[in-house]
Amino acid sequence: MASVAFHTLGCKVNHYETEAIWQLFKEAGYTQTADENPADVYVINTCTVTNTGDKKSRQVIRRSIRNNPDAVICVTGCYAQTSSAEIMDIPGVDIVVGTQDRKKMIGYIEEFKQTREPKNAVGNIMKTRTYEELDVPAFRDRTRASLKIQEGCNNFCTFCIIPWAKGLLRSREPEQVLQQAKQLVEAGYKEIVLTGIHTAGYGEDFKDYNFAKLLQQLEEVEGIKRLRISSIEASQITDEVIQVVKNSNKIVNHFHIPLQAGSDTVLKRMRRKYTTQFYKERVAKLKQIFPDLAITTDVIVGFPGETEEEFQETYAFIQEMSYSELHVFPYSKRTGTPAARRDDQVDDNVKQARVQKLIALSEQLAKQYVSSFENEVVEVIPEEEAKGDSGMFVGYTSNYLKVRVPATKEMVGQIVKAKITRAGYPESEAEFVRVIDHDAKQFV
Repeated sequence: MASVAFHTLGCKVNHYETEAIWQLFKEAGYTQTADENPADVYVINTCTVTNTGDKKSRQVIRRSIRNNPDAVICVTGCYAQTSSAEIMDIPGVDIVVGTQDRKKMIGYIEEFKQTREPKNAVGNIMKTRTYEELDVPAFRDRTRASLKIQEGCNNFCTFCIIPWAKGLLRSREPEQVLQQAKQLVEAGYKEIVLTGIHTAGYGEDFKDYNFAKLLQQLEEVEGIKRLRISSIEASQITDEVIQVVKNSNKIVNHFHIPLQAGSDTVLKRMRRKYTTQFYKERVAKLKQIFPDLAITTDVIVGFPGETEEEFQETYAFIQEMSYSELHVFPYSKRTGTPAARRDDQVDDNVKQARVQKLIALSEQLAKQYVSSFENEVVEVIPEEEAKGDSGMFVGYTSNYLKVRVPATKEMVGQIVKAKITRAGYPESEAEFVRVIDHDAKQFV
């Protein structure tokens, strides 16, 4: 029986797609092995979001070739899409497939075994207008299931290469999304995370259907206890979406709303589609629904031309918004983007100093946010046993607080009530109260 090993770089969407590609191999009779083991086929799912992503992808490709020179080396993903010729030039690479046509991968491998002729199967992603349906009935993670609902992005922010790697926005047919949601519930998942490249842009390419309508229909899927949106742009938090969130019993009190900069002049240079004032108003509307709302965000520090004054505007805006956590990225030049061509690049030392300031602020805000939950009873889904602490499990609340709670293996993936005894960041401690899940009567 032939074996396959996967190595995935980059975002959650890539991890989701690797799971889907594995399903194709499984159906073709392959077994899976770890990527450091000898395998008959290596599939490297690459990332190109930064120049470092390209570099890491090349390192992993070369390592796989060294691991087993006789194996078929198949490279896919974003770096494969944007730089297929560069990858084909690496001695030992046999097949390159971009971010489309993954279903043809096994056919290409079989063909290669016969002909021994390397194949570059990357097409023009900008011409692709339909969503590629890839099925993922279950994940290795038993507690949270990602449900990919769209692909691509039409925004063309000046720092980002993604539209050239993933193509323009394409939404998955609603019937397919709902069918997979039901399948995931049947597989035992309580929490579903809606994911994509521009997740809440879902439906922009449909005539009479949009993201709000999809949320409404997912609300009716029996068995979903938590519905999480992996990321939503401020411009996509429409009044219609807010109304659906308000009426929902499943959408959680945590939103990841990318900010990128808290300075309007920087946002304009980035070609972002909102102002700080608009962003603030949208968050205020969500806070009316959830007084204990957790907002996490992404910030790019040291974008070309960022002055000390603009950085201070970002710092002050973040303080004002009281985020529960920040993901801070130093601006990194991405070849081929307008921002990389600018001649007002910020000095690396200045960039690093600003990154450190925001990381310190993030920690302060996270501690502040979590402290209000001390002695509160929360709902946690235990995910895995805490390392080196038997009988203790780590899981997340609906507003994404990481909690350590006494539990048993049977409670993994169930919803448990727990009382936070010590609020802390990155982890809080809690005492077990009871299992509240209807499917788990045997533990009550």
